[in-house]
Amino acid sequence: MTRVLIRAAIGVAALVSVSGASLAADAETASLAAGYKAAFTCSAHFNAGRSVEQIAGDELSRIDPKLQPIVDALPDAVIDEGAKTVAVRYDDRLPARVAAWRPHLGCAQLPSGADPARVAGLPQANVRMTRDLPRPLPQAIIDVPDLAVAIDAAFDGATFGDGTETTAVLVLKDGEIVAEKYRDGFGPEVSQRTWSVAKSVAASVIGAAVQEGMFTLEEGEDGLLRVTDKAGLDAWSAPGDPRGEITIDNLLRMASGLDSWPAGNRTEDVYFGGGRVVDHAVTNRLVAMPGVDWRYANNDTMIAIRALREKMNDDAKFHRFAFERVLHPIGMRNTFLETDWNGDFILSSQVWTTAHDLARLGLLYLNDGVWNGQRILPERWAEYVSSPHPAQPPANRASGEAYPGYGAQFWLFGDGFGLPAGAYAMLGNRGQNVMIIPERNVVIVRRGFDGPGVRFDIAGLSQAVLAALETSE
Repeated sequence: MTRVLIRAAIGVAALVSVSGASLAADAETASLAAGYKAAFTCSAHFNAGRSVEQIAGDELSRIDPKLQPIVDALPDAVIDEGAKTVAVRYDDRLPARVAAWRPHLGCAQLPSGADPARVAGLPQANVRMTRDLPRPLPQAIIDVPDLAVAIDAAFDGATFGDGTETTAVLVLKDGEIVAEKYRDGFGPEVSQRTWSVAKSVAASVIGAAVQEGMFTLEEGEDGLLRVTDKAGLDAWSAPGDPRGEITIDNLLRMASGLDSWPAGNRTEDVYFGGGRVVDHAVTNRLVAMPGVDWRYANNDTMIAIRALREKMNDDAKFHRFAFERVLHPIGMRNTFLETDWNGDFILSSQVWTTAHDLARLGLLYLNDGVWNGQRILPERWAEYVSSPHPAQPPANRASGEAYPGYGAQFWLFGDGFGLPAGAYAMLGNRGQNVMIIPERNVVIVRRGFDGPGVRFDIAGLSQAVLAALETSE
C-alpha cells in the first residue's frame, strides 16, 4: 500500500491539535476544514492526476479565509493509492475525515465520525461505455495576432482583474478551436473543479430527461418556456405541505421560494461536511411563493437533480444517465460528477472537467442540443436556459457592479456588457467561465484559481476575443 503525505504549510502556527481534546478552531469548523482538505486532495489527485505539491499550491491555496489557516495547520493528508482514498485527521477523539474515489463519480466524503470501512458501501456508476473514441475538436488553421494578445492578457493577472490566476483559455469559432493556452501544469486532459458551472451541467441533465419524456417543456400563454412538472419530492408529500407546489422550472430558475439563509452559496455541510443532500438541501421552509422571487441557491440545483432521482426510481439508471445521455455522446470523457455518500449528485458545484469538455458542452448549446446529428437536448432547450424569467437578480451588486440576468442555471449577458444580444454563460467560483455567443458562433472557456474577492472579467475577455476575430472574418 502506497501512502503519500501532503505537508502542512511551513511557518503557519498549528491551529488544530490532534493530540488533545482542545481545538483552537471550533470542532465544526475544524471538521469542515478537514473535509475540504480530504475532498479537494482526493478529487485533484485521482480525477486530475495532480501532484501533492500542485494541490497544495492551487486547490488548497487562496481559499475561504475562514478555512485557509486551519487547512494549512491540519496534519498531513494521507493518500492511499491502492484504495483510492484520502484521510485527514483533525481530532484524536474522532475518525479522520475520509474521501474516496470511484470511476465516473469521482470522490465522495464520508460523514464526520464515520468508520472508514464505510467506503466500501459508496455508490458506483456502472456506465455502459461505447468503444467509439470521441472525435477531437477540430483545430482551425488561422493566424490572428490580436487574438493571441487577448489570450495572453488573460494570464497576466491584471488586465481582466487584479490578482486573477488563469489556468486555461480556449476559444471555439464555428465549431473549431481557434486558440487555446494553458498555465504550466495544465492542459487539455487536466480537469479542475467547475464550482457553479456544474449548475449548467445539471440543467443539461434535466434537459436530457425532458428529451427522454420524463419531464415536460411547455410554452405558456405569456410566451415563456417552462418545465412544468412538480418536483414531487417524497419529503414534501405530506398533505398541505406548500413545497409540493414547487416545480422543476422554479428550481432551475432559482425561484423556489425556499429559505437559503444566510446565503445561497453557503452549503458547506454538503460540500465539505460529508452531509447528505436529503438532510440539508430539501428541508428548508418557504419564505416566498414559488416563482415570485429570485434567490441564488445551491440547494435549488441539488433538489432538481434529487427530483430526477426520485422520478426514475432506479438508482443504477440514475447514476448512469448523465454519462450515457449527455456527457459521453458529445465526447465529455474527462468529466466526473461527484456525489454525497448517499448517492445524490452534488451538481451545484462538485463536477471536475477539462476546458475541452466544457467547450464541447458550449458547442452543444450553440447547435441547439444536437451533436453529430443526434439530438441530446430537446428543441428550444438552449432558448429555455438562456431566456429571462420575471424573477431576476437585483440590477447591481453591493459594490455597484451590474449583475448579469438569469435564465435556467445559466447567466445572461449581452448588450449591457458590451456583447452581442443573446450571449449567455456558465459561471463558477474561482473564475470558471464558459461564454456562449450565438450571434458570432463562438464559445470562450476560461478556467482559474482566483482567490476570495477576486473576479475575472469574462465579459472583457469576450469583448477582446470578438474584436480580434472580427479582423479575420
